[in-house]
Amino acid sequence: MAVLTGWLTRPLEMLAEARGRLFPWVPLVMGTGVWGWFLLPEEPGRAVYAAALAVVLAVAALRLWGPEALHPPAAAVAALACGVLACGLRVEMVRAPVLTSDYYGAVTGRVVWIDRSQGDALRVTLDQVQLDRVPPERVPRRVRVALRSKSPGHAPFPGEVVMLTARLSPPAGPVEPGSFDFRRMAYFEGLGATGFSTTPLMLWAAAAPGARPVDRLRSHLSSGMQAQMPGQAGAFAAGAMTGDRSGISAATAEALRDSSLAHLLAISGMNLAFLIAFVFALIRYGLALIPWIALRINTKKVAAVASFAVAAFYLALSGSNVATERAFIMVSVMLGAVLLDRQALTLRSVALAGVILLAWKPESLLDPGFQMSFAATVALIAGFRAVDRRVVAGHLPTWVVPLFPLVLSSVIGGFATAPYAAAHFNRYAAYGLIANLLTVPVMGAVVMPAGAVAALLAPLGLAAPALWLMERGAAWILWVAHWVAGWEGAVAAVPAPGPLVLPLITLAGALVILLPGRWRGLGLGPALLAGALWLGATRPLVLISADAALVGVLGPEGRALSAPTGAGFVAENWLANDGDLAPQEVAAARPGMRGAVGLRLFEAGGVTGAALKGRGAAARVAEACAQADLVVVSVVVDAVPDGCLVLDPARLHAVGAVALQAVDGGLRVETGLGARRAWSAPRPPGGLDAVIRPGARP
Repeated sequence: MAVLTGWLTRPLEMLAEARGRLFPWVPLVMGTGVWGWFLLPEEPGRAVYAAALAVVLAVAALRLWGPEALHPPAAAVAALACGVLACGLRVEMVRAPVLTSDYYGAVTGRVVWIDRSQGDALRVTLDQVQLDRVPPERVPRRVRVALRSKSPGHAPFPGEVVMLTARLSPPAGPVEPGSFDFRRMAYFEGLGATGFSTTPLMLWAAAAPGARPVDRLRSHLSSGMQAQMPGQAGAFAAGAMTGDRSGISAATAEALRDSSLAHLLAISGMNLAFLIAFVFALIRYGLALIPWIALRINTKKVAAVASFAVAAFYLALSGSNVATERAFIMVSVMLGAVLLDRQALTLRSVALAGVILLAWKPESLLDPGFQMSFAATVALIAGFRAVDRRVVAGHLPTWVVPLFPLVLSSVIGGFATAPYAAAHFNRYAAYGLIANLLTVPVMGAVVMPAGAVAALLAPLGLAAPALWLMERGAAWILWVAHWVAGWEGAVAAVPAPGPLVLPLITLAGALVILLPGRWRGLGLGPALLAGALWLGATRPLVLISADAALVGVLGPEGRALSAPTGAGFVAENWLANDGDLAPQEVAAARPGMRGAVGLRLFEAGGVTGAALKGRGAAARVAEACAQADLVVVSVVVDAVPDGCLVLDPARLHAVGAVALQAVDGGLRVETGLGARRAWSAPRPPGGLDAVIRPGARP
């Protein structure tokens, strides 16, 4: 019994001995609670949150009056419960009206953000929205409209009230079951409708005094920079400095992505670190040149206070995305450590940033930027900590020592973020290390410092030389991006992993970095399991879009699509998730689909299917039913022949996108709208059978 008791109490004793080194585990456990909350099929009730709150209160009582050996596991349980509570609070804080049906008509609203759509069209996000024939209580808080008009209209500017005629729809669900849910992201952004306009944008009212001052400043700075630096180099520099990427063309964005340089454009930790390092050094060493000040004031702490103000301003200017928020919190912790004479950059500071972000915006856990940003930062801190600088200095030639951190940081950062980038974007940039080695020094030593100097000299009218230097650096980065992206084999396609792969990879990394000594070997198990699950992941045999406009059938040459054009976003995502870089036109010409575009036939799992599209599609339903067991038609069908399963937009509205897998005797059905969450659209009755089987045709 004594031996058994010892085995049971030994883990608690080990945890107690490790106190002081356990805080980095807190965001991991808290994130597990957030992840579990998002996996729930239905919105949890008040009882769940009451239980979570009771757990937190019980742990607080245990911390005050309970045995010390129980404190670490109790804290872990409390962190798990805090993740659930943070989600519940957040989902109520952002609750806003969502458009419940399609809308076409006049849209009036105030411009709050300007960017570009995936189709390279200028896009505006509006608040204070007014819609004709829609009661005010049902009008979304924000809408996003892509401007597709061929006629030049008013150039939008933040704070202005504009008017246009647009076609709006509720935010779309996943393009296939289990894929990224744009509707969830839109819910937490307060975005209640998206759409497009083919009419010119009109100015309804000028910006009110004091309206959206930061957004207006961002646009002023961006337009001023691009006026002095025309072309894509200026657009890149403006995007890196201000967060306004509306001038970046689709070709430039693709080259940056394919060369693994897109992170230079994102306002992330690297950009903020470059800027703050330059400002900190400029103020500290600038004041040190004035003896009267240097002898009386701690210039290091003055520089820290000034750098914090610059970081806060930059956070607001850049639009406060997740990566920038993480970087700002880390910089704030680092500068606070300087003020308190503590070590600045540690895993504890990263963990604190994670806890704050998860408590404030728990939905950021699912954001690729959050995952890649934290993975890179943690890996860099752990990696450089493992390399003894004295050993490096003693074993490397002197001329290599300054280059070693650059190479090491690129290797570590690329290795840490590679699985997350591959999982989310379904591609791997094979030559990303080379591109980063050629551009990161220029970004840190030329582009960001020149931008800071230009900002200081602009009020004096002396910014031109700094902007010229900045333009040269940006042009070099873009040249490298296009050059590397054009190499043969620069991009490798990666199929989408299963839902457990990234959590297992995260667990493996945490075990390797946070566990001491030989215990790190435990990380090998989750890593191998993640690799096996990724390699063994299977893709749906048949995919049907939520609007019934596209069908894809997986064959030996890849997925064959039912149409060469239309539903381009859906087609691109299906092929990317397959690990397929082929364009839609090529996929539509593959074997697996036969017949003309208006009526395409396919075979899958013993079931014959038909895809109807275009004018007269509804009139050909009977013809298609005579040849197929399953008919997908892109228009609403009123009369369905007996014995024929017809999926039209009205029927799919109840279930969303559909995936079909072969099983004995037919095709197993998976739908994209299985969960009933706060961001899910109300579902009318009318689901699908679990299995579609070959049946008698009329």
